[in-house]
Amino acid sequence: MIKVHLDGQIKEIKDDTNLGSLIPDLSSKFSVAVIRSSQSSESATKNVRLFTSAGELVIELNSKGMDFFSEGIFSRFFDEKNKSGSLKIRWTDRQSSAYGSFKTKIVPDKKQHRYNKGDVILGCGGYDPNKSYLIFSKIQHMADHGADESGGIIGKVVSGKSTLNKWAKDDSIKSAERIISRENTSDSFTTTDRDLILEDGMEIITHAVISAKGYSKDKINIDASNSVEHFLIALKSGEFKSSLSSSGFIRDETMKNSTVPHELKSSRLEGTVTARTSGKLAGSIYIYTKDIPGSPNHTIVGEVIHGIELVKLVSENETISVTTIPKQIDLRGLSLDEAIKISNENKIKAIADDDTGERVVIEQDPPNTMEILEKGEVALTTVPLSRVIGIRLDDENAPKTCNIFREVTGLRWYMIGKMPLIFKFDDVSLFQPKVSTKIKINIENTPKDTVPANMLAMTNDSRKGSGLVGVRTSPNSEFGPTSEPFSATNIIGELIDTEKLKSLKEGDVIYIREV
Repeated sequence: MIKVHLDGQIKEIKDDTNLGSLIPDLSSKFSVAVIRSSQSSESATKNVRLFTSAGELVIELNSKGMDFFSEGIFSRFFDEKNKSGSLKIRWTDRQSSAYGSFKTKIVPDKKQHRYNKGDVILGCGGYDPNKSYLIFSKIQHMADHGADESGGIIGKVVSGKSTLNKWAKDDSIKSAERIISRENTSDSFTTTDRDLILEDGMEIITHAVISAKGYSKDKINIDASNSVEHFLIALKSGEFKSSLSSSGFIRDETMKNSTVPHELKSSRLEGTVTARTSGKLAGSIYIYTKDIPGSPNHTIVGEVIHGIELVKLVSENETISVTTIPKQIDLRGLSLDEAIKISNENKIKAIADDDTGERVVIEQDPPNTMEILEKGEVALTTVPLSRVIGIRLDDENAPKTCNIFREVTGLRWYMIGKMPLIFKFDDVSLFQPKVSTKIKINIENTPKDTVPANMLAMTNDSRKGSGLVGVRTSPNSEFGPTSEPFSATNIIGELIDTEKLKSLKEGDVIYIREV
């Protein structure tokens, strides 16, 4: 039998166990971090990860801190028998939180010292080293924490600073472990190979967890609610696709070319998550692997609280699994019953405009997740199911036009989109979503012989009616669904609920969902 660490938990497994057997439920499209046990790399790293009942954080130790941890004073609290953790919080206030107590040999100098946010201090209570504490500074302040003449700073929190403000009187530090630095690449790597044979002492990190800016279990701050919503939308699939991996960050371009408000500028420390607010890459999501100054082109949207090692090791074109806290609350496109169920699960009061018959949610107020959580209730605007039409888009053959269609109808952001019916005659229905003149609809996936019934199409830029969307309920070998020649017709998919078109009249707004 051998032991490995799986996302911070010790697992005892048989020799020759492969990676896939350890993580059978994680798709093989996701890269995971594998860190080999190495005494040389362990002694070289200055980082320690603490698992607390309120979240994780990473401390970068100075020489005094490295000596403290190497003495084993701290690690003795976290043996396998002590799974619940015995290093309890002793006090927490606006300035600091302290865990302990334990014995040390520090000699307190009985003076005040200046501390910055994130400083980790070794101090004691009543100037008694037998009652020593690990103290975390939450804000800049002056205090006498019973430290030695140096002030007792043994390191600083470099990732997970939001956890400092989540601690309450019943919290504890559950475990602690050294983690790698980016330079230890000979002993660490990412892989999608589920046949990899695991070795004793390996550390496996399968995913990253990101806490949204302004979110805590006790209080919601909505100062960045709009940009945070964009971040939640960008990662709602649970995937971070690294289109670029540099020495200081990785980037996901899933939602590039989006409008994101600049709500919060701050230093981009290791583990900080931002959304770009300007330029060609506006809307892209960044995760930082080292400290970088703030930028007017980026707004802070979150912080990595688990899996920073995985983020550091990711290369270009790799995909990693991510979880956001909280998950996006988007009720649009859901049946009213399902929307109420999800609201109840999140302890949110849902107020519907109408609850008669089968209904689908088309709007929610407040519109954003953080605002809903802060308010504790959401107003739902609904329509009868008969006004919601299912469609199936053809991303394989018309990826660019399908993306344009999702953007102009709202499907890019939400599970339901809309467009007005402007013309209806014989077997043709024409719709006119708002398409910006800046959007170019190039020729793509034009029909060759006959267009089957119920195909959905968008007129391309070869005609004045560029951007019109149409559907025919019968096949045609001369004109496309928008009544344009085949050369002007981009086929983007098919309409499923064709019978619902019969009751519509010109001027009606139809609502669409992807099937």
